[in-house]
Amino acid sequence: MTFFLKSAVSALAVSSGLAVMAAPAHAYTLMDMLRGDRQRSQSTIFMDQAPGRPVPRGAAGGSLGGLDPEAPLPKVSGPRYYTYKTETLQFVDTGKFADPVVTGAVAEVSPSGEAGAEPAVQRRFLAQAKVRANADVGKALEAYYGDSRNPLVWVEGNGINERAKSAMAALADAASVGLDPADYAIQTPAIDPANPDPAARDRALTQFELELSAKVLAFVQDTVRGRIDPNKISGYHDFQRKVVNLAPVLKLARLSPDTGAYIASRSPDSPQFEALKAELAKLRAADGGNEGQIVVSLSGLLRPGDSSPEIANIVKAVQKHGSETLRTDHAATFAAYAGGSDYSPEIVALVEDFQKERGLKADGVIGQATVRAMTGGDTNASKIDKLEVAMEQARWLPEDLGSRYVMINQPAYMAYYHDDGKEQLSMRVVVGGKNNQTYFFNDEIETVEFNPFWGVPQSIIINEMLPKLRSDPNYLDQLGYEVEVNGHAVASSSVDWYGSTDNVSVRQPPSSDNALGELKILFPNSHAIYMHDTPSKSFFKRDMRALSHGCVRLSNPRAMAAAVLGTTVDDVAKQIANGQNHAVKVPQKIPVYVSYFTAWPNKDGVVEYFDDVYGRDAYVKKAFDATTKARGAQI
Repeated sequence: MTFFLKSAVSALAVSSGLAVMAAPAHAYTLMDMLRGDRQRSQSTIFMDQAPGRPVPRGAAGGSLGGLDPEAPLPKVSGPRYYTYKTETLQFVDTGKFADPVVTGAVAEVSPSGEAGAEPAVQRRFLAQAKVRANADVGKALEAYYGDSRNPLVWVEGNGINERAKSAMAALADAASVGLDPADYAIQTPAIDPANPDPAARDRALTQFELELSAKVLAFVQDTVRGRIDPNKISGYHDFQRKVVNLAPVLKLARLSPDTGAYIASRSPDSPQFEALKAELAKLRAADGGNEGQIVVSLSGLLRPGDSSPEIANIVKAVQKHGSETLRTDHAATFAAYAGGSDYSPEIVALVEDFQKERGLKADGVIGQATVRAMTGGDTNASKIDKLEVAMEQARWLPEDLGSRYVMINQPAYMAYYHDDGKEQLSMRVVVGGKNNQTYFFNDEIETVEFNPFWGVPQSIIINEMLPKLRSDPNYLDQLGYEVEVNGHAVASSSVDWYGSTDNVSVRQPPSSDNALGELKILFPNSHAIYMHDTPSKSFFKRDMRALSHGCVRLSNPRAMAAAVLGTTVDDVAKQIANGQNHAVKVPQKIPVYVSYFTAWPNKDGVVEYFDDVYGRDAYVKKAFDATTKARGAQI
């Protein structure tokens, strides 16, 4: 069974009471060898040679010499966030738009400008228009207007037509689909009907013709693929940007009986996007904004037995946002509360039941996650911001996610398995911490590996193991890890840990302490990220679960493995029970979306909101602002 295993990890390897954090790995495992995969993906980490320091006698590795023991330890850094660089807008080559030959489809009129099917003089003035656009829009404009058989779309006779008015109305409504109307704003040409100057009028009309076409094409492109390039936001974003076929847009807009409806129809119509769109409309129409919102101000944790002046607001918030069942079950508590500041057992029980129905850890301890749930979370304004970002990000994914797929939403700390278009399974996950963030991308699940090896990545060897190994070269031997140098097994103590680790690989054999637990679910990608089990089960009890080194830990890995393999949990248990490292291909590749949405609809179509754990929404909004500014400056 052949497949490419790009190892990665995000787990705690625990042995002899010592925890070693795991991260994406690039090590060559036994399964690679058995499958004949000889291609190793390695990080190249060079450590400067310290002059005069010999390699220890008998030491393996160290081909680049050693470091001074007093020199600072090397570090491997992760991806970074960028200052967003907008698309370059260039002048469209209008020189080829001149049309001296009037075909049968285009009626000639006099230079005086009397109305006709299409004044040839107006086509002549197209060559004088000045419009900037990106490369794709410019190419579509040149293709349409460079063909003399294509009539003008938005201008008829001495003015703009109804088609133009319909298109402008659709562009002005861009906010309804999460776009900025300022990006597509256009002014109608100013023409004095009492004192017409035919040449000035025709120049203005042809300028308007080209500008509106450019705006319509840009809108269609933006609403299909998104107005910003996600790969320019950070190294954590990885998407193949969609190619939008703009060639037929102007012709279809001209032939459509309702041009505005045609333009609006290019927005995604998936159930998820429609839910976000409806929520956005509801919030914008909400009367009073955030009036009546209850504020709970806690700087730390509030534990049972504590006291706080915020207890009154907590009781009010639970009463407002709790379920009808909760309000009925705790009616006596609500009735008896007299406004005290003690976090009494009765109020603790009330909070615990509220936490339970919201999927939070029901321990009565009130932190920020519980406060968000109690108070309704974000303000209307912040929810709108999250919706606009989510609608943009939804455009980066396929419009149709498929009838069968896995969705991991990092801010929700959840994974969902969908089959037959419905959510069949959901579970808590642990994702990367702020310093080891999980990427945002999509791929396909190919394999489930049972009783896996953990190939330790260079980043872990360099950043976390190296200080211990320089102090105690036997460190990995004592933990039971396997060490290879140039493909040959060696003792940890024989490696020169002051030299380069580029040719050194480390892995942890399958065991109850293995960082990957019982299994991992692979969707080979350049980031070496996958889903896996973990021996550190306690993390799933936390509300904030950005705690790994980048991979996705599953709270119920056997159920997810059974789902993607199309088998039963009992069968998965048997695969694990044999104790041998082996891999099983999924019968059919399954899309997996390792996503990042701070607003996203649940299985009932209700939009839920989550904390921006990595602060990524802010970078998207900065890219929005930069794009709008650049487009406005280059008109």
